Amino acid sequence: MLYGSECWAVKQQQLHKVNVVEMRMLRWMCGKTRKDRIRNIEIQRQVGVAPIDTKIREGRLRWFGHLQRRPTNAPIRKLDSIETVEIRRGMGRPKLTWDALIKRDLNGLQSSPSIALNRAQWKSLIHVADPS
Repeated sequence: MLYGSECWAVKQQQLHKVNVVEMRMLRWMCGKTRKDRIRNIEIQRQVGVAPIDTKIREGRLRWFGHLQRRPTNAPIRKLDSIETVEIRRGMGRPKLTWDALIKRDLNGLQSSPSIALNRAQWKSLIHVADPS
């Protein structure tokens, strides 16, 4: 279900849909329905999984750490510095980018991108433990 989620620039509405699908699967695994009136957190605790939105964020930050540790002349790092100028975009709110999500995630962790260079420290910072 999370294949490739490291690269998703997922909006809140899309994230909500993924959460709903995950909870349907978990309830089905437990043999519970919404009529049983058991909270989602309790179902997740029974199954022993963390919320899917935190796992998506963990995967995104893990991939960001891999990118940061690559040499600066690596092709993937060159793509990071490309600026898209003079491109007409449609009306409305600007599209949510992967870079903007990473900045928001880093602000939430009160961290800087330079910590990603230390693999062990980065892993301990971004790891989301599954409740048991």
